[in-house]
Amino acid sequence: MTARTYEIRTYGCQMNVHDSERLAGLLEDAGYERAGTAGAPDLVVFNTCAVRENADNRLYGNLGHLYPAKAANPDMQIAVGGCLAQKDRGRIVERAPWVDVVFGTHNLAALPVLLERARHNQRAEVEIVEALQNFPSDLPTRRDSTFSAWVSISVGCDNTCTFCIVPSLRGTETDRRPGDVLAEIRALVDEGVVEVTLLGQNVNSYGRSFGDSEAFGKLLRACGEVDGLERVRFTSPHPRDFTDDVIAAMAETPNVMPQLHMPMQSGSDTVLRAMRRSYRRERYLGIIERVRRAMPDAAITTDIIVGFPGETEQDFADTLDAVRRARFASAFTFQYSKRPGTPAAEMADQVPKAVVQERYERLIALQDEISWDAAKALVGREVEVLVSAGDGRKDGDTGRVSGRARDGRLVHVRGTAAPGDVVTAEVTYAAPHHLVADGGIRTHRRRTSAEAVPTPVGPLLTIGPRPA
Repeated sequence: MTARTYEIRTYGCQMNVHDSERLAGLLEDAGYERAGTAGAPDLVVFNTCAVRENADNRLYGNLGHLYPAKAANPDMQIAVGGCLAQKDRGRIVERAPWVDVVFGTHNLAALPVLLERARHNQRAEVEIVEALQNFPSDLPTRRDSTFSAWVSISVGCDNTCTFCIVPSLRGTETDRRPGDVLAEIRALVDEGVVEVTLLGQNVNSYGRSFGDSEAFGKLLRACGEVDGLERVRFTSPHPRDFTDDVIAAMAETPNVMPQLHMPMQSGSDTVLRAMRRSYRRERYLGIIERVRRAMPDAAITTDIIVGFPGETEQDFADTLDAVRRARFASAFTFQYSKRPGTPAAEMADQVPKAVVQERYERLIALQDEISWDAAKALVGREVEVLVSAGDGRKDGDTGRVSGRARDGRLVHVRGTAAPGDVVTAEVTYAAPHHLVADGGIRTHRRRTSAEAVPTPVGPLLTIGPRPA
């Protein structure tokens, strides 16, 4: 019999992207094959996010688009998992009765069984587990990349930010033991991986579960001892827990990249207090100053929310001032949106949409100017690029390949190289969100034959990933 085909559609943060790799591994272990570009798949899995207000509309809109295909082929199955599934539970089947399976953030491993049960019983299966029972890194994983991998060091979050629903959906923080994390990293390197990104809702509170407040810095240093591991990144730290031992570990460990993504959320102390962020602007800016003192070339990025309830024009001016002082390489900026079940959704003084939009546009304009200035300062400098796309930019006629510099910037390089190769080239042009190196490749280090694992065909459909 022909194997059933699947497609996974992923929304949200890197944690969800990594969970989708696990779901793909589970499905392929169960005999499914990844769908190609021709024809409708036998199974569509939505791995959802609940952070933004339009997450619900996006999901139900896409489910509606699938209804005709489901009606034409009753054997087709649709599954919904992730944070929105954890939140909405049985309401998903009520609103979209053609959905076959709903599963939560804590029971990824159940998906193949739930699909089989739904097929056998001819009815929807909804299974939501309230708490993590086994760390998901034990699950099989089908990675999109053969040279770069996510590694979860913790799941859940102990913070109580008033705008965020994630802790109630992902649960309290659970940390993996350092030995387990390092064992996974070494196994990945043996498979040809040269870059890992350590994942957690709050990576620098890592170690709280086993009583070591300096565990994250120690873990970064231990990654520096793994032979063959060329690049280490992490996301996302919380300013409250950011300590100088982590800065020292970053600066003193050669394979830890000079890149830091640290959400600021607002530059106003009044708004930060209302957000329950547990730090104030001067503490945040002080961390950045110390990072740059230790790593002058570090690229620092952030998250910022515009229009939080009660935000005044002066509060927003404080945010603009903080952005000017921080000189972020880039910023993920969001218009505040209500999430039912969060304290912020019930706050008075919700900011009118038109005001939020106008402030958002001003912030984008300022950050683009800062990003472009920082990028233009790199013209004429040589950068090391880990190639991640063999066909370069969208315009295939450019003769460029694409990848990430050590500081995380996207670079398009004129020349020929395969994914996983490391090249150096001189930057010839800068834009706010990418660099171009049209002078050609200066040096080129290819992966060894032992590392040259074929690139997977038909990548996961990943929509809109953002920092966790």
